[in-house]
Amino acid sequence: MKANTTDILKWFYPGIGIKRWVGLSALGVILLILGTANLRSEEFWLIQILDALVVISGIIILILGVKRLMRSFIAIFVPSSRGTELIDILYQKKHLSRGARIVTVGGGTGLSVLLSGLKNYTSNISAVVTVADNGGSSGRLRQQFDVLPPGDIRNCLVALADAPALMRDLFQFRFDANSEFSGHSFGNLFLTVMTRLTGDFEKAIKETSKVLALRGQVIPSTLGDVTLVAHYLDGSMVIGEEQIPLARKPINRVSLTPEEPLATPDALKAIKEAQIIVLGPGSLYTSIIPNLLIKEIAQEIASSEAIKVYVCNVMTQPGETDGYSVSDHIKALLKHSNEQILDYCVVNNGEVPAEVLKRYSKDNSLLVVNDRKKIENLGVRLVEEDFSMIAGGVIRHDAEKLAKIILSFIEEI
Repeated sequence: MKANTTDILKWFYPGIGIKRWVGLSALGVILLILGTANLRSEEFWLIQILDALVVISGIIILILGVKRLMRSFIAIFVPSSRGTELIDILYQKKHLSRGARIVTVGGGTGLSVLLSGLKNYTSNISAVVTVADNGGSSGRLRQQFDVLPPGDIRNCLVALADAPALMRDLFQFRFDANSEFSGHSFGNLFLTVMTRLTGDFEKAIKETSKVLALRGQVIPSTLGDVTLVAHYLDGSMVIGEEQIPLARKPINRVSLTPEEPLATPDALKAIKEAQIIVLGPGSLYTSIIPNLLIKEIAQEIASSEAIKVYVCNVMTQPGETDGYSVSDHIKALLKHSNEQILDYCVVNNGEVPAEVLKRYSKDNSLLVVNDRKKIENLGVRLVEEDFSMIAGGVIRHDAEKLAKIILSFIEEI
């Protein structure tokens, strides 16, 4: 009993910003009690008017006190809401919680761009992300600390974060070359430390999600220590996601080692409950297909009644999809998974400036050809929209436009 009383008194410690609003609310209640005590009596009409004014004042003060008290609690538990009207916060949370149930499958920067757009319309987002990366900061952490690669997971966490901008920037901060942490991002190190502390990569992601106040969830496609292997048309092969594009040879297929890793239960559950499943955007062989090589995931997507959409890249990727048309991308997806994996393919039809195309062509990256007839022959419906943008001379997906295109499919359900 004493402990409970002490805990209650802690709410009234100085500096918390609670006491004043509790006191104001209490004053409102007192005025209501005093005003209503004689409101129905047969006293002089002027006294009744004064009592009515006291009641009205009590109601106004009580509403103001409760509103400010709620704002204090929200500011503590949802820091990004500071300065926002309470009604706007409640409406936004309720509105987003009623949004479409969307599962995205992939990895890399393309997927994180889509997520940053979708989170403005729904909080029912599940990002199923590959863990086959072995390059850069992720690869080094994977080797040194025996953890799953955190890079793609980090990008998706930051994209869905509702935390203040400074917190998002912190997770994306990358140490410079003069540091012992050269090349590492803070977010990768944070996830690595959390994994070591909790002993569980999946739990580390969930705890980090709380820190970043996610609108949705980020789920690794598997918890197995998998490596991506490319098998080329000339019969050769390369092991490791980072090395695959460097060979600059036509890819016949890719596989995972060890074979047949288990899918995470959360990924399967999210796919089962989804209304829309989106593959991409992102690198075809190194970001999207590695998730589909997990048979349980491919089978769950194929059997799902959700709308299944593939967002095709605007440009070909050197060493990975050289010379590929849209139908070639789709054929690769079907070859590595299941014929029932797709309903629609979204293709960009916006114009790209000639000078930008010329710059890309120097690296043998060209516009992906939209071969409509071949796409239709594959049983996939084509959706042509303008969702590209140029930022610093680089072709990017427009997060807002792409999100609206994806959400428009909810009308088909």
